[in-house]
Amino acid sequence: MTLTVNHLMNTLKNSHKFDRVMKDIVLKVLKEGKCVAEMKVGEEHTNPIGGLHGGCSATLVDNISSYALLSHGKGAVASVSVDMHMTYIKGAKVGDTLKIEGRTMKVEKMLAFLEDEITNIETGHLLFKGSRTFFLSKL
Repeated sequence: MTLTVNHLMNTLKNSHKFDRVMKDIVLKVLKEGKCVAEMKVGEEHTNPIGGLHGGCSATLVDNISSYALLSHGKGAVASVSVDMHMTYIKGAKVGDTLKIEGRTMKVEKMLAFLEDEITNIETGHLLFKGSRTFFLSKL
């Protein structure tokens, strides 16, 4: 089965698992190892001082890069994270609209390498960068 934007959005909207935290994203692109989504920052996404919570931005990177890998021809296998690195460059606040872009950089026999960027759509500022390595399991 090919992963489509509609299928993934329906899965996220109806999830009772941790994926339900992704219910506020809008998927724009999901193909050829790339995933682009948008999300408006709400109160529920913030930390005690009113900025986008670091855990929320890490979750966005985690999930969007996973979707990018799933859309890659060689990435639609069971996989688990080996590592994840986040760089926090600039904050986001309630009302900001974010663009989250995940890219599959390389898929090898047992490992996949992914990168993400989160930008503020209104200002164009780069806010966060993330990179992940996946172990690809051959179940």
